[in-house]
Amino acid sequence: MRFTKMHGLGNDYLYIYDEVPQNVSELAVKLSDRHFGAGSDGLIYISKSNVADFKMRIFNADGSEAKMCGNGIRCVGKYVYDKGYTDKTTLRIETLSGIRTLNLQIVGSKVKSVTVDMGKAAAEKPITLDVDGKSVTLTPVNVGNPHAVIFVDDIEKAPLYELGPKIEKHKHFPDGVNVEFVQVQSPLKLRMRVLERGSGVTMACGTGACASAMAAIASKYCKYGDEISVRLDGGDLKIQISPDNSVQMTGPAEFVYEGETIE
Repeated sequence: MRFTKMHGLGNDYLYIYDEVPQNVSELAVKLSDRHFGAGSDGLIYISKSNVADFKMRIFNADGSEAKMCGNGIRCVGKYVYDKGYTDKTTLRIETLSGIRTLNLQIVGSKVKSVTVDMGKAAAEKPITLDVDGKSVTLTPVNVGNPHAVIFVDDIEKAPLYELGPKIEKHKHFPDGVNVEFVQVQSPLKLRMRVLERGSGVTMACGTGACASAMAAIASKYCKYGDEISVRLDGGDLKIQISPDNSVQMTGPAEFVYEGETIE
């Protein structure tokens, strides 16, 4: 099986143009291992679609399937264009969260960055949970997948590794949740760190950046229509949310290497 390793701001996946095999969960765990495998946050399969230009399916490092990945879908756009599967610069990608539209920015003959229509985000009112005896206030946000956004004063002191896994599997979220800790640096700048459901702490999460911006707007830290820069461990994403809660995300997509599995 041939694969291409790609990343969006360090959120790295192995991309395979093929139908999903029956043993995909086993493959995701094996190949994602950073010591005994290729090393990644999971696998993304790309195939033809009956309702869009292409279809993507995402499998986390623990073998579970994700509905949507913002960094991953940008890399899908680069993959199919740079490898010659399409010459379109506007693409529709089928995901388990619905069809998403990509606009590819080309430099030379290669995709440099991608703007994704992420659909609509929905922020709920903040809630307070008991997490191992500690009260944690968070804002639930859905961006095609579930997020819990927690605002902090100092991102460097955020208990990402301590509380993140416990919130991810908290009984309030029976299907698990992505967890974002966010520091508001200005009305146009957020600093975010993330623990992704099924993959652990990652360098970046595109849907998490969208969820963080939506929560910041709902909490009056940021405004609709503004381009909000969200800095993640792997770099910056640009998020713009309109008054109807429609989200546009722009960021880079990069190749790392090509590989082949050996049984």
